[in-house]
Amino acid sequence: MSTREQLIKARLGMLALADELKNIARACRLAGVSRSHFYEIKQAYETFGKEGLAPKVRRRPQMPNQTPPELERQILTMTEQYPTYSYLRLADQLKLVGVSVSAGAVRAVWQRHGLATRFARLLWLERRSAEGGLVLTERLKRLLQRAQARSQDPEAHVESAAPGYLLCQDTYYVGTIKGVGRIYMQSVVDAFCSVAFGKLYLSKLPMTAVDVLNDRVLPFYEARRVAVQHILTDNGREFCGRPLHHPYELFLAIHQIEHRNTKVHAPYTNGFCERFHRTVSDEFFKVTFRKRFYLSLAELQDDLDAWLDHYYTTRPHQGYRTQGRTPLRAFDDGLATPIEEVAPAA
Repeated sequence: MSTREQLIKARLGMLALADELKNIARACRLAGVSRSHFYEIKQAYETFGKEGLAPKVRRRPQMPNQTPPELERQILTMTEQYPTYSYLRLADQLKLVGVSVSAGAVRAVWQRHGLATRFARLLWLERRSAEGGLVLTERLKRLLQRAQARSQDPEAHVESAAPGYLLCQDTYYVGTIKGVGRIYMQSVVDAFCSVAFGKLYLSKLPMTAVDVLNDRVLPFYEARRVAVQHILTDNGREFCGRPLHHPYELFLAIHQIEHRNTKVHAPYTNGFCERFHRTVSDEFFKVTFRKRFYLSLAELQDDLDAWLDHYYTTRPHQGYRTQGRTPLRAFDDGLATPIEEVAPAA
């Protein structure tokens, strides 16, 4: 029973009690209401019937300092163009076109229209485009594609039934060190347990993608008698090419590993590597470059190896698969669990 129905029932009971007792004052004392309120309820019942006892819908007051309608329309129009901007950036964008508005006013308008989160703004933009009259740029189409996939299945995850079932690989640009040159990292992450590997190079040629698998990844799994079944990469030149001529494609074919590719211009489909890159950037590279000046790639690799050992042996992870365990513990637990009992998440 809703609150509205409960209130109507209580008021009908009070009227029935007064009629039964033949004493309005006593009925008001038992019901805990004033006599004037009793007569208001009685008059509403006699005039409108049972519906007259329902609580009145209060009109939302318009505050005297609320954003003017014209300015509100300008904010919403700019929101259509930049739905992923924060209210601070949107306020600055409006100032560039001559509209003076505070960041707080933008945020208040968003809250009034239910657009406080970026995801809500993307869904709002999708509805407006579906109604017609709104031209979407390619950038907005890609953002809406991500929002639509999330709204259809918010719990969708990459499927990985066991350790080694699916590895994710990507190239990460670390930066440039004076006297050393440009530095790239080939990263590989197990989608089942987040065990990660990383090796630094001075280029991102196909042989670097092959080398990290041959030198770091496959020996790790062979030592534990686990077969690597699939590898997911983007469509970069270091990963993709003619099957019988490209070094990376040929290496996977020799080891009977299926090569999967992400969607074009959609790095979020390789989210395990993207999240690992952010972690290694925040927790290792940004810290170590402020503590030490590196003169060679080997020195940086040694420190990276030490951090990676901490990453998957002693650092707890809060992912939906690890759930507070270390990646290596999740890896070992996955080996101990029969594959038929592992429920894929996608």
